[in-house]
Formats: sequence, C-alpha cells, structure tokens
Amino acid sequence: MNAPDALRFGSGHTVRRIEDPTLVRGRGQFTDDVTPAGSSYAVFVRSPHAHARIVSIDVDGARAMPGVLAVHTGAELQAAGVKPIALAPAFKRPDGQPMAAAPRRALAHEVVRCVGEPVALVIGATRDAAQAAADALAIEYDPLPAVTDPVLALQPDAPRVWDGLPDNISGEARHGKPEEVAAAFAAAAHTVQLHIVNQRLAPSPMEPRSVLAWMADGRLQVRLSSQMPSAVRGGLADALGMKPEDIHVVVGDVGGGFGMKTGIYPEDIALGFAARALGRPVKWQATRLEDFLYAVHGRDLVTDAELALDAQGKVLALRTRTIANIGASATTTGALIALLIGPWVTTSIYDIPLIDLHITTVLTNTGATGAYRGAGRPEAIYTTERLMDAAAAKLGLDPAEIRRRNMIRPEQMPYTNPMAQVYDVGQFEQILDQGLELADWAGFEARAAASKAAGRLRGRGIATFLEWTGGNALVEQATVRVTADGFIELIAATMPMGQGIATSYAQLAVDTFGVPIERIRVLMGDTDRANGFGSAGSRSLFTGGGAVHVAAKKSVERGKDLAAEALEAPAADIEYAAGRYTVAGTDLGIGLFELAARQGPDGFAVEEGATAGAPSWPNGCHVCEVEVDPATGEVQLVAYASVNDIGRVVSPQIVQGQIEGGAVQGIGQALCEAVVYDEHSGQQLSASFMDYALPRADGFLGFKTAFDTSIPCTTNVLGAKGVGELGTIGATPAVVNAVVDALRRAGRGEAAERMQMPLTGETVWRALQC
Repeated sequence: MNAPDALRFGSGHTVRRIEDPTLVRGRGQFTDDVTPAGSSYAVFVRSPHAHARIVSIDVDGARAMPGVLAVHTGAELQAAGVKPIALAPAFKRPDGQPMAAAPRRALAHEVVRCVGEPVALVIGATRDAAQAAADALAIEYDPLPAVTDPVLALQPDAPRVWDGLPDNISGEARHGKPEEVAAAFAAAAHTVQLHIVNQRLAPSPMEPRSVLAWMADGRLQVRLSSQMPSAVRGGLADALGMKPEDIHVVVGDVGGGFGMKTGIYPEDIALGFAARALGRPVKWQATRLEDFLYAVHGRDLVTDAELALDAQGKVLALRTRTIANIGASATTTGALIALLIGPWVTTSIYDIPLIDLHITTVLTNTGATGAYRGAGRPEAIYTTERLMDAAAAKLGLDPAEIRRRNMIRPEQMPYTNPMAQVYDVGQFEQILDQGLELADWAGFEARAAASKAAGRLRGRGIATFLEWTGGNALVEQATVRVTADGFIELIAATMPMGQGIATSYAQLAVDTFGVPIERIRVLMGDTDRANGFGSAGSRSLFTGGGAVHVAAKKSVERGKDLAAEALEAPAADIEYAAGRYTVAGTDLGIGLFELAARQGPDGFAVEEGATAGAPSWPNGCHVCEVEVDPATGEVQLVAYASVNDIGRVVSPQIVQGQIEGGAVQGIGQALCEAVVYDEHSGQQLSASFMDYALPRADGFLGFKTAFDTSIPCTTNVLGAKGVGELGTIGATPAVVNAVVDALRRAGRGEAAERMQMPLTGETVWRALQC
C-alpha cells in the first residue's frame, strides 16, 4: 500500500472497524472466556429482603458440603479489616453535616438495606457445588420496614434506611440566586410549571459483570469487565489495605458498559479478598438477575420545574426542586450526578440569566444509582426541553421559534452559564436551521393531515441542547511504541467497550505515521502498561485521543534523532513521510520499522500526555415525529432527524453509530424502560427482560443523521467534542415532546403534560381518555 492509499485510512474517513474481525469470528476474549488452571467458582448469597437485620449466618453446613472450598461473611471481612467503598463527602446535608450514606460493603454486615445486597460468598471447586452450598446456607433475618419511593422517604414517619443519619437525606445542593429568581417570577408576563419524573433505568449491557481474581508472584491479579481498570485497582487497594502497585488489573473485551461498569463494585472487593485467602483463582460471572438487582441503575429523579418568561417568550429565570433517589448504600458518582453534573447543563444552549436549583439526594431501600449513558445531562436537558415546549404552547409560539429567541449567540462566546461553566464555542442557531431543514419541519402539517386521514395522531418534537463531555479528569497518558516486528503499538488507559475507540486511535496514528492501518496495534486495559481515568463521560477521544496524537507526533520526532544517527546526518536534515526517514535532497533513507529493529527487540517508544484545557460542549438539534394509535395509545416513531455539532470527526461511521445507538437508548427511556419496586415489600418487579422492556428495531423507522464539523472545540489538540452520549440526551425529550404534541393536537394537552415516562400504550391511552 502506497502513502496516499494508507492515508485513506486516516481520520475523517470511514474504515472497517479493526475490532470487528476478532469479535465476529468468535475469538474475542471476555472475562468469562478465561479460566486458569485450578480455578474455583464464586456464588453470592443475596438478601431477599429490602431491609432487615442479619440475626445469624450458619456457615458450618455449607462449608461441609462436597466441593465447597470457602464460605465468607460480612462479619469475617469486617474482622479482617476490609473497608467499605468510600463515599466522598463532596456536599453537605441540610444540617451542615457532610453528605453521608449507609456503608457500601463487600458483604453486608449486621443489616441489609436492599434486595440483592450480597450477604455471603461461597467458593466451590465447580459452579454447581458453589450454587448448591449457597442455596443451603442458613441465614436468619429480622425484617424491618422499608421505603423505596424518595418522596415518601422524606416524610417524618418514613422508615429510616440507615441509623447513621437522623433522616433519609444524604445531601443537598443549592445553585443560583433564589431571591433574584423570585423577583423575576413576580415580574414575569408568563410562567409555566411541570412536574417531571426521570424514572429509574437499568443500563443492560450485553455482557453482565464478570470478575476473575488470583494471586501470582505476591500480587493480586484481577481480570474483569470494566470501563475504568485504574479505578478498580485503586478501589481494591483502599478496601483491602494493599499498595496499588501490588495489584494488577487486566480488562479484555467488554460487552458494553453504558456507565454501569465504571468504578469498583462490592463484588470486586469480595473476589479479591477470597482469591487472596484461598490461594487459587476465583471466578464469578453475574447473572442477569444479579445485575438487575445490584449493578448501579441510572436516573431516578423527581423534579418540579418552572420557567419565568417575558411577553415575547424570552426566559427570565429557571427554578427547579429535585428529589434524587440514590439508593441505600450510595455511590459518590450517583450523588454527584444529581447534585452537580446535571445542574452544569440545566440552562443548556439558552441565554437564561438566573437560576434557582435545589437538589436533595435521598436514601431508599433500593439499589444504588450511578453513571448511565449521559449521567445527569439527560435528566437536566429533558426538564428544560419539556419546559420550552410547554412555554411555546402557552404563548402560541412555534417550538422552534421559542428556542431560537432564547439561544446564546455566537458573539457571546466564550459564554459563562449561571453554573460558572464556560462554553468555548457554539453556533446553536446554525445547528437549529440545519436540523429543521433535515427534518422538513415546514412540511409537517401535510404529513399530519395524511396521518389523520389514516386514523392516527401525528406529533412532532424538537430538542435543541448541549452536553458536557470530557469530565474534569482532563489529562490522559498514551505510549506509542514502534516495534522491531513492524508494528506501531498504541497503549492507553481508556477502554474499548463496543464504541470502536481502537479504530479511532488507529486512524489518528495513520494520520501521523502514514502507514497502513493494519500496521497499528491498540493495547488497552492493563494497569501494568497504562494508568489513567478510563472511559466515561464521552472522554475517550477527547482526552485519550489527544494523548495518542501527541505521543505519535513525538515518536516521529524521536525517530528523526535515531535516523540521524543511523544515516550519519544532522537531525535537522531528516525528513519523515509514509513510514520512511530520508536525508533531505538525497535518496539516502531508512524505513521506520528497520530503524526500530536497530534499537533492539523492543524498538523505541515515547510516552506522552495530553491535557484538555476544559470540557467540550457538543450540541445538536434532534427532531422526532410519531404516530399514535388513538384506539390503543401505541406510539411509533415514524421519522427521526438530527444535526450534531461534535467538532472534528475522526471516524464518521463510528460517530454515526454512537449518535444513533445513543438515541435508541434515549427512546427506550421515553417509551418503554423502567425499573419498578413494590412500594410495600421493596421487591424489584422488573428484574428480567420479561418485565423490563428494551426498545426494539420495529419501534421506529430509522434515522437521518448529519454532522456539522465547522465548529471545532478549542480546548483540546484534536478539536474534537465528545459524542458517546449526545444521542441519548437529545432523543428522550424529542420523543416525549412529539407524543405530547400529538395529544395536544387532539385536544388533550393538559393530560399530555401530566404524562410521565415511559409513555407506554396504556399511559398514552389513559391520557387520551381524559
């Protein structure tokens, strides 16, 4: 392949994903594919109660059963000094005390606080032996009252989830200027109010959690399915009282994460403890039921929201009161998503001068919440976009027009929003105009008339919005090694989990080295090779890609010095192109890989970091059209168009897949997904795919997806903006606004605005009967 051909596989071009050949041939290596010699198998015994005291655990009978190697309890781990997962007190409670929650232990000790909390761990020579002993384990509980609804949990007579607090309030945050907002509402020409529920969701990756742990050469070896191997290593070290360098974490293929596989879980700690105690490999593969019960969930907020507007529809102030259910043994991430990350984007692309946001995080006898695709931004944007549509209806304005009147203008950039977040660039009206054209906004009435003639109700919804990506961990490292056997290795701490990041990294390397993409190897998921934040918050390309880009450039420069020595020429005279170094003006040269071989079997390598100056702010205009069957309330998506500003696009096909795949998950929240608990027993009623409905391919008719790459981000070396969560954030409000519009056109506007997700056929049908 010559140089021009090689560069066709660089950034900006669609290439076949380098990850796919291995996976489609069934040669991927997920955690459960690895079984070292002498492996044992773990089964967790989980609480059947939402709240109970552990009276006793009789382990003798289980330990005596055939094939049982060990049985561990919370009391044993407590005595051994195993620590709970720390909750960072980033905010305070209303009484001024630090934010707090029930301890999140590897195994419950004394009290269980949700159904599915691990109580004991059984290790067997076979999985069947471990399961039989787990089934036989004798545990006596004293049931206690439970509460699963966060609003009810705030009542004075509500059951207390944890004795460490005087009530069920974990923490709170207040943002904005309440007095000025109150004055703006008093002077407003119009106000709108909505009661909004962002229901609890189960992330549901294809691959459930999986952990394999063993000791080797005095170090704890852990292989698991994770988005953040370095965070797992750090969490294990803290909980088990070990040095981080004495723990080696490896992640192979990951069958989806969606935020659920960020950070450390109690089960990871329990497996690490068991492997160290037993002295042989211990393996655990979660069942789907276990992940439904105890893997972190997403969303779960109840919000009362208000907008104050002047007579022309300009927003004067935004006020929200939010109650966030973060479970019993909360995660720091779950709390911060509600208290801070969502508020960062609440005013979105709109020039809203005043906010008054009050968020209360509440403990309930449910599983913990944490990161789920979008992590706070979908909830906040959904609230704001629903308010914008409600305001348009009240003022008699086109939904696109009221948004246009409130958009931040290009001349206001860089723009500081009321949460002190700085948007570096944005051409929001330009994106709106392209979105309206792509969706044929002007032709909607004709389509609505055709739907009406066919006996169906048609509605359209729009969401114009932005999101925050990159996280506040804005530094990432990468190593680029040119090997003696003719490859360029890219080593990074970010993680592949189905999103195709290895392909994007390889394309960036092709840009710099000008060699065929087949010459690029991407290595991730090994804490002995690279440590960093990992993959979350749509940051992999934004930060990790920047590190790969910088390290590749430095590698070429390092090669010039080595080539100068090999060719006996001044380094200033060395030129590089398409895998070859030459002396300027001569035909004297040396190939990149020949040069690497001269350095020895390891070739030569450069490790470099890249620092983003601030987060990025991708944004978009998403337009959805639905048809509603008035006889059943069934909703079908009949059109979905989006224009997305994500700055520089490295891999167009991957980016399109990320936007559209994310949109499907947003559609799932809008129409069908919900984690439901029985309010009396605390049992989860949606703990299988028989009861938890994921979106299906027959629920919508496809996407029209476009990108505007003319507005690069200015805070990172690539000019890229994160893309992994953008579709999820835009889809939910666009779909719900479309359904509300369909019902409003049928004269059921008031009932439509009271509907809460998911908008199932029954929910929509009931609104139509009002």
